[in-house]
Amino acid sequence: MSCVLFTEFATADGKKIMEVSLNAERSLNALTLDMIDEIQPKLDAWKNDDTVVAVILDSAGEKSFCAGGDVVNLYKSMTGDGDPDFPEAFFTREYILDHCIHTYPKPIICWGSGIVMGGGMGLMNGCSHRVVTETSHLAMPEVTIGLYPDVGGSWFLNHMPGNTGLFLGLTGNPMNAADAMYLGLADRFVVKEMRQGMVEGLQAEDWSGCATAAVNRVLRSLEAASQPQLAELESQVKKHRELINRVADHDTLDELYQALMAEDSEDKWVRRAQKALTHGSPLAVHIIKHQLDVTRHMSLKEMFESELVLSVQCGKHREFPEGVRALLVDKDGNPDWTFKSIAEVDPAVLAEFFVSPWETNPLSDKL
Repeated sequence: MSCVLFTEFATADGKKIMEVSLNAERSLNALTLDMIDEIQPKLDAWKNDDTVVAVILDSAGEKSFCAGGDVVNLYKSMTGDGDPDFPEAFFTREYILDHCIHTYPKPIICWGSGIVMGGGMGLMNGCSHRVVTETSHLAMPEVTIGLYPDVGGSWFLNHMPGNTGLFLGLTGNPMNAADAMYLGLADRFVVKEMRQGMVEGLQAEDWSGCATAAVNRVLRSLEAASQPQLAELESQVKKHRELINRVADHDTLDELYQALMAEDSEDKWVRRAQKALTHGSPLAVHIIKHQLDVTRHMSLKEMFESELVLSVQCGKHREFPEGVRALLVDKDGNPDWTFKSIAEVDPAVLAEFFVSPWETNPLSDKL
């Protein structure tokens, strides 16, 4: 069975809505290179097809939209058991797809229900209409495996209010639908039972005018009917905004770490953040902060080029594969990080991650 399913929905006025459904439930629909290579040509073709008015991006099953990227094959390639060129190929084509979604000329509606992590965040955050449900669980927990929030994380974390993006990038703390709405990671909240109603509403719409307006009319109505369920959800980020601002307002990462550890709290959300920074990669903490700093004022194209440099360099260093080994392969939960504390990280080692391995970035003529 194909790892991506494509379905065509006819509209009442003779147009078409195309559905792209990730179809790998066993791996929580984690994004693979095969998936990317199936989706990209379809999106390219639909751009110039006047009969296609919108695209729905979702997944098989209810548990997860997309829980990450192809970490298994990345790990194999980094440890000598796979193609050594795989990381560059994977990240290049993944970022081309993400950029395509960000800049797509037609509405793309992402049904971000269930788990949305890593590569799933990259797909969702480029879409014009990002829908979350009562089961949405979003996170970018890369610090725990010695990586950083890529797939456009440098863009959407930097566009979050205040220091929330930095805090969530460093801790990987989870976000629910209320958090996503508060942070600008989602555009609409719709209860999951209304998914079929969304499709039927889109089919019944008048597509003779503005396509974005047509999508908004359908989602606006569904969102209005979903308000009682949204009201039941509490945004932990909003609740902890004062703490986030207080902890993140320091001049060094070690001071930030000490400030977070000094919070004497039984609050599970705070304890989770403390655990992530205590057990995550100290080197990754520095990488995350530096990447957010250097990309803050970059264009979307420049940002993806920057992420490609950093991701490929992460694939050449021991930190990322060691994190994957400890958490996902051997599962001993005891990674041997390069540096034992945030204060010990060598600036010279950090700088190596931001040096381009190419004279011309592979994305420079593809975005």
